[in-house]
Amino acid sequence: MEHFIVSARKYRPTVFKDVVGQQAITNTLENAIENNHLAQALLFTGPRGVGKTTCARILAKKINQDGTEKADEDFAFNIFELDAASNNSVDDIRNLIDQVRIPPQVGQYKVYIIDEVHMLSSAAFNAFLKTLEEPPKHAIFILATTEKHKIIPTILSRCQIFDFKRITVQDIKGHLVEVAKSEGIEAEDDALHVIAQKADGALRDALSIFDRVVSFSGNIMTREAVTENLNVLDYTYYFTITDLLLENNIPRVLVAYNEILSKGFDGHHFIMGLASHFRDLLVCKNQETIELLEVGEQVKTLYFEQSQKTDPDFLIEAIDIANGCDLKYKTSRNQRLLVELCLLQLASLTAKGEKKNFNVNQKRFVLPPSHFKDVVVSPSKKSIASASEKEVVSVKTEIIEENKVTKEPTAATLQPSAEATPVKERVIERPQILAERNAEKVSALSLKSIQKKQQLKKERVANQPDEKDLPKEEFSEKEMVATWNQFSKKVEEEGKYNLLSHLTMGIPKLEGTLIHLEFPNDTIKVEVEREKYELLGFLRKELNNYDIDLSIEVNETSAKRYAYTAREKYEKLREKNPMLDKLREDFDLDL
Repeated sequence: MEHFIVSARKYRPTVFKDVVGQQAITNTLENAIENNHLAQALLFTGPRGVGKTTCARILAKKINQDGTEKADEDFAFNIFELDAASNNSVDDIRNLIDQVRIPPQVGQYKVYIIDEVHMLSSAAFNAFLKTLEEPPKHAIFILATTEKHKIIPTILSRCQIFDFKRITVQDIKGHLVEVAKSEGIEAEDDALHVIAQKADGALRDALSIFDRVVSFSGNIMTREAVTENLNVLDYTYYFTITDLLLENNIPRVLVAYNEILSKGFDGHHFIMGLASHFRDLLVCKNQETIELLEVGEQVKTLYFEQSQKTDPDFLIEAIDIANGCDLKYKTSRNQRLLVELCLLQLASLTAKGEKKNFNVNQKRFVLPPSHFKDVVVSPSKKSIASASEKEVVSVKTEIIEENKVTKEPTAATLQPSAEATPVKERVIERPQILAERNAEKVSALSLKSIQKKQQLKKERVANQPDEKDLPKEEFSEKEMVATWNQFSKKVEEEGKYNLLSHLTMGIPKLEGTLIHLEFPNDTIKVEVEREKYELLGFLRKELNNYDIDLSIEVNETSAKRYAYTAREKYEKLREKNPMLDKLREDFDLDL
């Protein structure tokens, strides 16, 4: 059997023009050699598999060429490669320094390539400093590393640094096309694009993946074969799920996600890919950003067609939801439920603005009176106007009853006027209605929910319009206490005995229109604040003054001190009856 050579070695460049994706660096090195302007210490840094060691070998070979050498001359005697990962001690560097002093036997330069130089110890770096700063004229050092930040600054300052960049997907795919032609392999454009994306900017990784897929699929390489071999989620799943989300087809979305999980794909990988899919659809919406779409030519058509069905607002919100799910995934205890909830939210985006079927038991939404405010009735339609006026009156009455903001309307206010004139009513805006309903929906089973409910109620009060004609009758403290007792009696009838004990714990004090309450601890304060707005509404209505407000404070000094030990109990009893002490002395009693 013929010996197999991997593509990464077989197609390794031997000249600078064959190096993929590093044109700026290769041009700089070529010009430096031609102009005799090459530094004696070079540092090549960048990600793995982008051509650092390859460029170092090409450079070492090129500086020794004078036109008289053979075509296959590799100047092996002049090139010394040292792996700093396994030769990182001071002794290894000292041996290297001893070799540097000997001039080359063939050619002009001896080139020392030290790979993974960041693995050298601190003592080895320090031993290398002097030689690196002032090497012999026949010696050139090329240091290569993937982690430049681990190299001490004194080494960096003595080197000319070349930063190798990640190779683009298009450059990797173009190189793979040439390799496939040389190997006689028929490869689909999308298949090579998937390999280029999986390589993540490293050409060596791309060639290794290429060899693996060829071993799996043979001389015909398809996109399906690549995705199956590399365990990559096929982009067709993302197109299908996006179509289902746009149709608001929640059951089929969940079934499709279950199918993805059953094939062994990770939910985190899926949600990250879905967010990227939405991003790619968004860049397709604008001609200026379409160049940011890094996909194969066949897939571009699919992206363009689906992008025409989507709205930019939907895509932006969808990216935000999917990205939020991505951030929460690792910390979630029920990761599948998290992704399914994300898909439900994405599907609900397309349902916004559509007519929804509400349950009969749900609270009915009522149009605010401002909707009927300036109604002009033509004389020819008096009968219709009469009916409309009755409907307006019923709607206004219903709103007032539901929101409990104003008093019961009198009979005079309910009678429609003969002429159609604008009705001056206290308008309850929709934000207030929504705030009230949100406050009703919030549970009160935890401190967090209590705080949320209080916040919603504050927003509801803040959204109420300022009315100058609200009643502000004066009242005395005696009247306030009497009204307070009425509310306590109402609370007792409703069976709220815990709240009743708090309200009757002390006598409220009046300061202007501000009622002060003091409680011994925060727990009682929280429970009273939960009923604050109902209490305020009752007081304002009964006392006919809408400037009334409550101030609830905690005064820990007012808390009762209870006796626990025998001595403390005795002292308590003696305070109430001093004769107890004489009784103890007469009978010679002990505690």
